[in-house]
Amino acid sequence: MNSLCARLVEDPDKDPRGGPGPRGGPIVTRTASGPTLEFWRAVLLGDVASVSRLLASPGSGLSPDVVFDTSDPERWREFRFNIRALRLWSLTYVEELTTPIHVAANRGHEQVLQLLLNRGAQPDAAPGGRTALHEACLSGHPACARLLLVAGADPDIPDQDGRRPLHLCQGPDALHCAELLLRFGASVDGRSEEGEETPLHVAARGGLVELAALLLRKGACPDARDAEGRTPLLAACSVSFLSPTEVEEATSRCLHLCHLLLSVGADADAADHDRQRPLHLACRRGNVAVAELLLSQGVSVNAMDYGGHTALHWALQGPPAALPCSPEQVVRALLNHGAVRIWPGALPKVLERWCEFPRIIEVLMNTYSFVKLPGEAEDLIPPEVLKKHQDFYSSLFALVGRPRCLKHLSRHALRSRLAGCLSQALPQLPLPPSLLGYLQLDFEDILY
Repeated sequence: MNSLCARLVEDPDKDPRGGPGPRGGPIVTRTASGPTLEFWRAVLLGDVASVSRLLASPGSGLSPDVVFDTSDPERWREFRFNIRALRLWSLTYVEELTTPIHVAANRGHEQVLQLLLNRGAQPDAAPGGRTALHEACLSGHPACARLLLVAGADPDIPDQDGRRPLHLCQGPDALHCAELLLRFGASVDGRSEEGEETPLHVAARGGLVELAALLLRKGACPDARDAEGRTPLLAACSVSFLSPTEVEEATSRCLHLCHLLLSVGADADAADHDRQRPLHLACRRGNVAVAELLLSQGVSVNAMDYGGHTALHWALQGPPAALPCSPEQVVRALLNHGAVRIWPGALPKVLERWCEFPRIIEVLMNTYSFVKLPGEAEDLIPPEVLKKHQDFYSSLFALVGRPRCLKHLSRHALRSRLAGCLSQALPQLPLPPSLLGYLQLDFEDILY
């Protein structure tokens, strides 16, 4: 065990953050010996009695601010091997430089952390780029965060990536850590140094509804913009869904966040530097509930981003396999709020892309007075898809170049007349529900 290769160098003129500092600074390093290895083992396990004994042991030379250097890959591998041999391989803090208080804060060893602070460990030491407070918040240990704050840790200190502790409150017990930071003076709108994100941006992007609510209660700006011009509402709408299993929960959290932000006055139509708006992002991800919420706020349904794309374009360009819900509902909602129809010449491309979702084709076709498709359009659809949706595609291709039924033509004429106020006017018409649903493009799975 004495061969543990972790090079530690003693430099009394070095500041605990890694730069030059006053003589007598607590940076302690040397080649690991039996007591040093035993000390690190005790810190890793949270063995406060052993930590106390070793620190008090005469001649051990151990310090509460000893810095463990893992920057040499060969030595780090040997350290890792030895720790595994001790059955201690659960160290999660893997910065090149770490100290006992970082490990204790990261693992939630409150007693060890308190002991180290009592023995003079510097709460804002950051030899690896983060302070112990960053570690406590990142790992969700509010008790450790409180000990550090009481000991004088700076609640607004940035880490090596320019993020403040409040930006790292994303995991378990994030809410309690954030409450402590704010109580001890952390800036509720403190910016990260590179992305210029506020903690509210981080909470919105992570779907942390309770944390976002706390930040807003404490005065966070709902329309703060990051370096890309994104507001927290844009951050909430930009979340992608990685797997089908998380779709329902993620869409629900996104909807709650949007409700929360809009309730405190967030701009529902705010555009980033690329002129992308929340509606563009919601439609791109097929989030119909959020899209309908934004549309109810009167956002511009036909606003274009820098690429010339409207929300309808994004709804039709999103990857079909990644959409969290029925994409046809998003397209229908947009068309019922006055979205400009796509150019008829683009219909074959839509047909080819969305052939497995015939309801998208249906709702688009029902905004035209006639079906205009090239003769070879049927060849764009795989035979197995044609067979699966035989009734719909038979009705579609039977209407090419032929007049639609009178009922549809009446619907088209009425919708065209009310084009500027469809979403407000249609529900006010004294019509039975079935007829109102027809006017609002309810799905029939066939064209007439």
